[in-house]
Amino acid sequence: MDALKERDPAHIGAHTLLARLGAGGMGQVYLARSPGGRLVAIKVIRDEITEHPEALARFRREVETARAVRSAYTANLIDASLDTAPYWLATEYVSGPTLSRAVEEHGPLPVETCRGLTAALAEGLAAVHGCGVTHRDLKPQNVLLAAQGPQLIDFGIARGAGQTALTEAGFAPGTPGYTAPEVLMRNEVGPAADVFALGATLAYAATGRPPFGSGDPSGVSYRAVHEQVDAAGVDPGLAALIEACVAKDPAARPRLDEVIARCGVRTALVEDAFYARLAPLAESVPRIPAAAPPRPSVSPHDLPTAGAPYGYGYTPTQVVQPAPPARRRRVATWAVGLSVAVVVGAAGAFVLAARGGDGGGDGGSAAGADASASPAASGSEGAQDGAPAYAGDKLDRTLWNSETRACQLPAGEHPMARFTRSLADPDHPEVNDPDLLSPRRKVEIGFRDGSPEPSDEPYYVTVSVKPPHDIDPGTGKPVQGILVDNVRIGYLSKPIDLHAGGEPGEWKSVTYPDDFQEWVKGRRTPAIPLVNDPGDWTVQWHHIRTPDDYTSVDCAGFTVK
Repeated sequence: MDALKERDPAHIGAHTLLARLGAGGMGQVYLARSPGGRLVAIKVIRDEITEHPEALARFRREVETARAVRSAYTANLIDASLDTAPYWLATEYVSGPTLSRAVEEHGPLPVETCRGLTAALAEGLAAVHGCGVTHRDLKPQNVLLAAQGPQLIDFGIARGAGQTALTEAGFAPGTPGYTAPEVLMRNEVGPAADVFALGATLAYAATGRPPFGSGDPSGVSYRAVHEQVDAAGVDPGLAALIEACVAKDPAARPRLDEVIARCGVRTALVEDAFYARLAPLAESVPRIPAAAPPRPSVSPHDLPTAGAPYGYGYTPTQVVQPAPPARRRRVATWAVGLSVAVVVGAAGAFVLAARGGDGGGDGGSAAGADASASPAASGSEGAQDGAPAYAGDKLDRTLWNSETRACQLPAGEHPMARFTRSLADPDHPEVNDPDLLSPRRKVEIGFRDGSPEPSDEPYYVTVSVKPPHDIDPGTGKPVQGILVDNVRIGYLSKPIDLHAGGEPGEWKSVTYPDDFQEWVKGRRTPAIPLVNDPGDWTVQWHHIRTPDDYTSVDCAGFTVK
């Protein structure tokens, strides 16, 4: 856990804050003390997220799930505030390391400890399923090794039987390497998917290695669908159980009662000597002196915007890089962020004739964003000829991947038949790389309608450029110590009419970062320099109608090294 920062509030509701437990794309998790002295973990949702109905729906679902699931293997809901911002929920605090941290510190667990842990987790999942809920994001980071036994945490993407999945095209909920093939391929979520995640988690506990390897999330997910789990060197009986749980066909996986029976436990896990040695990994709870000066009460604008295990987005799932030895450790990093997108779709080319849709003409001269333009709620005020004044911030899970040279394109309209686009480095025009690797300072982004026939029908295009990670607006860089995949739209150019002026076939262009900014609730944030966030950047071209109504029609990307 980390110390509170000056911008953190002193209280949330009736609870006194003590420390930070973790951060995520959705918000911040605090350790707090109730008026009666009970320790609680409080998740507070970021101010920006409150504007997104889908995010609020997921948060309300998490609260509903926490209310419904009452088990010795889950943290109980204590309190919640869902009426007005800031939105938050409080659960009982569970002291203990995550399974991922325990393995990092002590190495793979012994065979008998693995059996006892698996049986306990299977019993916990059975209790959750008995409440009509599937967890959907079981993994080592979401298992706390408490003194009273393992606890399942983070039900942010849990789903009750009969509930409609809150997803978008191209996304499967969960974490790559622990998400079942049927979820990745068809978004079929059920108890068998939790069994798959249990087997993958057991594989990690027994080997200390990611069950389907590491690296790019799309590659990990591909291996989970098509290749065998890594159980090399594992006790044969335990390896057979792992392989049964992660069978590609959900119907071939054992039921949870069968998993428990195959573990053959004869003693309680808390009596296991190795398990008992993991308890000291828990950090002591900080104390607040009675005379400590009060800090302001919580304000949604004061809440940190840091990012924290996902797949597409909503897990509350982080992709956390290993911390250097000198960095403070966290007791329980709650998965509270938005998840990593499973990257699917067609590969991007340097200049790509996109697939068909509406026909049309073209535009002419280059145009950029007007940094002084004031946004209008209608999208037309302050803009010429009825053009939207700007494009507002929203959730977006499209991510370009340098290994596959591809990114998913959400379902919706496609560009006109002859729509083409390009990426170039204006400082180094001699570079002719289809994916514009390692631009040093700027990227010139072009687009046009290649049809030879002119058109009088307006077709407004806005371009978004997304850094690979969630950006801390205070520093303009990724959140220190935590790298979370960016699941927001990124920085946007001023809308440009593709058909305005010039001759048919002429190019329009904008330059990043000069012509880009981010609009959040009408407030503008300048685009960050490319060097602030090395990695795979995503570029999308959108057909925009109003600030809140625009659809991605093409996608490409580049890598900053």
